[in-house]
Amino acid sequence: MINSRDLGELLPVVQQKAQAFLDAAQAQHIGIIITSTYRDREAQAALYAEGRSAPGKIRTNAKPGESFHNWKCAFDFVGMRNGKCVWEDDDPLWTHLGELGESVGLEWAGRWKLFIEKAHLQYSGGLTLAQLQAGQTIA
Repeated sequence: MINSRDLGELLPVVQQKAQAFLDAAQAQHIGIIITSTYRDREAQAALYAEGRSAPGKIRTNAKPGESFHNWKCAFDFVGMRNGKCVWEDDDPLWTHLGELGESVGLEWAGRWKLFIEKAHLQYSGGLTLAQLQAGQTIA
């Protein structure tokens, strides 16, 4: 089971955008911890089971193969203030970091309507999950 935190596990174009995001945050003296990059299908299945057939609360609606993490084009993160992780969902730091991600060409899941996930950034190159599942690749 693989649930990586390594930016090197992402597609090269996503690595570049993720690094630009980290550099922009660092320039503003905001620390970032990457909590997840590539997840294989087994790790995705375990995450999907949380709050369903496994203890915990529901953390994703994406089954194996239905997460951009499975395609190496998404990462999760948490911002830091004064050396401490900021987990509170209503903290304005999340919006600031989401907008910072958008400024370097990433899609921020904090703007999604159905399953808002403020800790998630991705780059799909305009492709849908169905296109990725069909074998198309992000340039």
